[in-house]
Amino acid sequence: MSRIGVRKTYKLFVGGGFPRSESGRTYPALDHRAEVIARVAAGTRKDLRHAVRCARRAQDAWAGRSGYNRGQILYRIAEMVEDRAPTFSTHLRDAGLGGPAADREVARAVDRLVWYAGWADKYQQVLGNLNPVSGPFFNISTPEPTGVVGVIAPEEPALLGLVSRIAPVVVSGNTTVVLASERWPIPAITLAEAMATADVPGGVVNLLTGPKAAMVPYLASHLDVNAIDAFGADPQMVTGVEEAAAGGVKRVVPPPGGGLDWADNREAQSPYFISSFTEIKTVWHPKGL
Repeated sequence: MSRIGVRKTYKLFVGGGFPRSESGRTYPALDHRAEVIARVAAGTRKDLRHAVRCARRAQDAWAGRSGYNRGQILYRIAEMVEDRAPTFSTHLRDAGLGGPAADREVARAVDRLVWYAGWADKYQQVLGNLNPVSGPFFNISTPEPTGVVGVIAPEEPALLGLVSRIAPVVVSGNTTVVLASERWPIPAITLAEAMATADVPGGVVNLLTGPKAAMVPYLASHLDVNAIDAFGADPQMVTGVEEAAAGGVKRVVPPPGGGLDWADNREAQSPYFISSFTEIKTVWHPKGL
């Protein structure tokens, strides 16, 4: 029996829930043949403000969890992505990848989540240090999360690029507000649906879809955002991001070189990407009497 398929309307992911945009507006998600396959919420400045508030409320509790527990949760996300691998692969084929390439990107995304999960309780030993000092003191440096990080996700690769930027941000205890790929938003929202069932506390990851050009300036200038990952910003956008971020003295991590294949390189995963969104706290303590 033939039937008309139910086309999905994807919503935002904010505070652990899936609200509609406050504007009520959506835009068509197209496949690589320019055919409409779904509709996606068009996020606004007000949605972004709400997402930042949710991220800030969640940050202390998330940072207060042990590294081991955060690693467990990242591993659980990997499990959920693995379970939904055929769905992710279908979405990536809609974005123009061939079947083997789509399957490979899903597998790489799972592997990358597992890789960062393994660093959750180890990066502190790499980035921290017991410093030699002249005097009767211990001097210890240790990394702490920066706070709320805004992520401008790469347009491509739609899944692996997003995972490669979210994982090193949240593994150290940061929370994040993510502007998803505007052209290929469905893999990002499907990842959010996996996170919603993967023990990720509400507000740790908040994901907005919609026109980046309208939201990036507000994300970069928001005074309760502590850093910006500008990997997905185009060259014309980066200067504006840096200028807006300067008003709140934010750290800005610029886009990579190497073109669209950057996320598929081994250099795309590193504990030093974790360090990009940590601050080093140094403690002095007397020794002896």
